[in-house]
Amino acid sequence: MKNLQKIIHNFHKARVLVIGDLILDQYIWGDVERISPEAPVPVVRASRRNYVPGGAANVAHNISALGAKAVLCGVLGNSQDPATEKFKFEAKKLGIDIGGVFFEENRRTTLKTRIIAGHQQVVRVDWEDVHDIPKRLKNSLTGYLDGNIKKFDAVIIEDYGKGLLDRELIRNIIKTVNDSGKIVTVDPKENNFDCYKYATCITPNRKEAQNAIRFLKMNDRGDLFKVYKETLFTDTDIAKAGEEILRYLHLDSFLVTLGENGMWLFERGKSKHIPTVAQEVFDVSGAGDTVISVFTLALCAAASKLEAAHIANYAAGIVVGKVGTAVTNREELLERIC
Repeated sequence: MKNLQKIIHNFHKARVLVIGDLILDQYIWGDVERISPEAPVPVVRASRRNYVPGGAANVAHNISALGAKAVLCGVLGNSQDPATEKFKFEAKKLGIDIGGVFFEENRRTTLKTRIIAGHQQVVRVDWEDVHDIPKRLKNSLTGYLDGNIKKFDAVIIEDYGKGLLDRELIRNIIKTVNDSGKIVTVDPKENNFDCYKYATCITPNRKEAQNAIRFLKMNDRGDLFKVYKETLFTDTDIAKAGEEILRYLHLDSFLVTLGENGMWLFERGKSKHIPTVAQEVFDVSGAGDTVISVFTLALCAAASKLEAAHIANYAAGIVVGKVGTAVTNREELLERIC
């Protein structure tokens, strides 16, 4: 435990670039007192609202909340979109550097509105454009990475499938980071799984891993991918799939999160199941962002991958006990580990 605490105390030294899709999350909070006479739906009497930068920005928020330097790289919508200005304002409040963010005038910033009554989410409304980002903006992003990679200890790729991270761009990012000798971790989208080759780690949840197995089998032209079961219900299923994905994608490590069953870390020649430490679960939204943030920070602080996974597991156990997309800080994390 003392070594884990020492690693956490060194989080503040890390500088992490987060590349990915940018989202503004809006939360409307209230209570339900009656059913609408217009339709069989609850009437939520709203009492307050708040905004939180989401998507890749939630990963940056996790990093900043833990005392490290987070720089965001991605694309927002046009400057006339109120969600764009709100995103910039809220990111600044959270200490997130948006120096790598570019703007597309023919796009709106993704806005996700969640209406919550008591502790229960009633509905979510999404406003977004998911068409591909123009090539010139992707070139700007690549140029920013090339020109600034030496300033960072690690790069996190957050793939939400909103049009930014195409297959070519993902491969180019991983190659650039690997050539620099830095850490590169990926929160994956299953239909891009074969693009994550040579990453330091990818961190899917169980469902994403199962979908990825189907995708890799479908696209494996040389019959080199040796996973035959697509479901990950048993320890044996998980162990075989994790070891094969690690080998097939030439990864340093593979960390699959399993909800109430904790997580499983795979490294070359070894694997370890890590049971959950969550005491109570209110909301799992954003837990994956916490896992990849803390795992990456711990690697930046010279942790082994197993130590990093244990710390990430403690952090996830904290955030699922909070309502809404939440983060933790060093004080909460140190207290939980003690």
